[in-house]
Amino acid sequence: MGVDPTRASIARVYDAFLLGKDNYEIDREVLRKVQQAAPEAQDLATENRGFLIRACRFLASQTGITQFLDLGSGLPTAENTHQVVQRINPEIKVVYVDNDPVVLAHGRALLEENENTHFVSDDIFEPERILANPDVVRHIDFTQPVALLQLGTLHHYNGPKEEPAKIMKKYIDALPSGSYVAISHFSDPQDELSEVARKMEDFFIHSPMGSGTFRTKAQIEELFHDLEMVEPGVKLCADWWPDGPRIKDLNTAQRTISGGIGRKN
Repeated sequence: MGVDPTRASIARVYDAFLLGKDNYEIDREVLRKVQQAAPEAQDLATENRGFLIRACRFLASQTGITQFLDLGSGLPTAENTHQVVQRINPEIKVVYVDNDPVVLAHGRALLEENENTHFVSDDIFEPERILANPDVVRHIDFTQPVALLQLGTLHHYNGPKEEPAKIMKKYIDALPSGSYVAISHFSDPQDELSEVARKMEDFFIHSPMGSGTFRTKAQIEELFHDLEMVEPGVKLCADWWPDGPRIKDLNTAQRTISGGIGRKN
């Protein structure tokens, strides 16, 4: 399957949101469309990336986990998972999984920087395939705790609304005790911004990309099933252990993406 510049790609759209250079006009069209609902829409991606960095830093420095499975890694950008965690512990293994052809084209060259960083091509929404993938099991020991990342991915599942929770149940069931799961997701704040969130959702779904579901806090919490949530639980990405005091109000986009981390006992 080759790269089709006439169809928007989730990975390239995120790249456009992050003001990257690995995207086409069709991808930038999605950004412009969503900006009609929220002019600051780019902050959906920047807050997601900020959460990834802080979550990975926490997991690498506080949990003792030495293997990370990053599902739906997307295009390489500033501060990728392996760079964040291996700065803390160079022995941490990171396996990225994605099946977007544009990611495959860039990913192997840019992400396989050392013997502890690996790239696997597969469909993250098929847990049985991922958990049995020979390249995954070669590098991830499922008898030892794993940090599993689904960051900015599950809201792009195109299918029954209840399916992402079932997908996560299969992953969680396969993880050993002591593992951690990090999830970030477009969110409906259920306040005066709900209408804007639903408008963004409509623009995403009816854009050339065709996906982008906004879930409520309770619906995002369901994705963690019975994991023990790390404080402060599911919060706006901007509010999950920020790096410093806030002196500016959050904008619309920053108030419509949430994340959290859970531990398997």
